[in-house]
Amino acid sequence: MSHKENWLEKQFDFDYPASKYIEFLQFLGETPSHLEALVKSLPNEVLIRRDGDSWSIQENIGHFLTSESLFFGRLDDYENNAPVLRPARFEDNPTDKANFNEKNIQWILDEFRTQRGIYIDRLDALEPEDFEKAILHPRLNKPMRLCDMLLFHAEHDQHHLTRIAELKELWQKG
Repeated sequence: MSHKENWLEKQFDFDYPASKYIEFLQFLGETPSHLEALVKSLPNEVLIRRDGDSWSIQENIGHFLTSESLFFGRLDDYENNAPVLRPARFEDNPTDKANFNEKNIQWILDEFRTQRGIYIDRLDALEPEDFEKAILHPRLNKPMRLCDMLLFHAEHDQHHLTRIAELKELWQKG
């Protein structure tokens, strides 16, 4: 059972009303609890075990934290009417540099919960029409409304939640 869907090849359909942002916000707000439930009581050796060259459970969780800065920045892009959203950094990856397997899992989870809470609070302060604002996404090369970015962000969360669940199952079998 190998999820290993290539995130960079994923296609997105943004054909829905902007009012769906409320559902995406709810999902994004629940991610810290989903993460905590997935990893509670897992021993450290399971959390930091890698599957070949791919990230460990703990590194996947750390990726939530490092990628949050990209989504904060993109929210700034919407608020500042940027012509193009800032790109993700795939080379010189901050997740790889952070050495999350050397950090305390509870610190990573707590820090992510704090950062995600700040992000959700910023989004909650916006007006419904703000979620209709569109900016060009650099990799997808198509306009992305703020509500679309929230779907993108939720899909990113789901991608890594699924990977963590797969690794958990794999290591608990073995």
